[in-house]
Amino acid sequence: MGLLEIGRIVRCHGLTGRLKVLSYLESPDLLTHLSEVLVGRRAEDAVPFPLEAVQPGKGSVILKLGGVEDREAAVKLLRSSIFIQSEWMKELPEGEYYWSEIIGLRVLSEEGRPLGTIASVFPTGSNDVYVCTGTEGEILLPAIADVVKKIDTDRGIMVVRLPEGLTEA
Repeated sequence: MGLLEIGRIVRCHGLTGRLKVLSYLESPDLLTHLSEVLVGRRAEDAVPFPLEAVQPGKGSVILKLGGVEDREAAVKLLRSSIFIQSEWMKELPEGEYYWSEIIGLRVLSEEGRPLGTIASVFPTGSNDVYVCTGTEGEILLPAIADVVKKIDTDRGIMVVRLPEGLTEA
């Protein structure tokens, strides 16, 4: 049983304990079918909370969690992650990945040069963009076959071909 990080609590929403969550999900529809989520700074520390309400937004969701009844309780959860059981997610076709599988991968050039780690992912409409931070500073990698040559989640690596001019090196 593994946990998948599906978002991060970024701020309180109102006075009744609601939380604004930066969602890593393509669609918040999954959340509307869940009875609970797990909340913690790390997956190992995550504790279950009943999921009482989900209000979708653009790139975020507002959650009402059972037991979080006021702003003071909500503040204690700021910067925590939202997790779900991995078996609650549908299996993706080969070559497709959940953002939680991409974030944290070590990035190597085709020549084997370490470039950094995937820190975040954001959608652009036509494709996602992987934000790599590390030796070259911040590199924005379009999630397209011409750039991303290999993803090996078992080994925790992504191999990329950097388009000319993307970095100074």
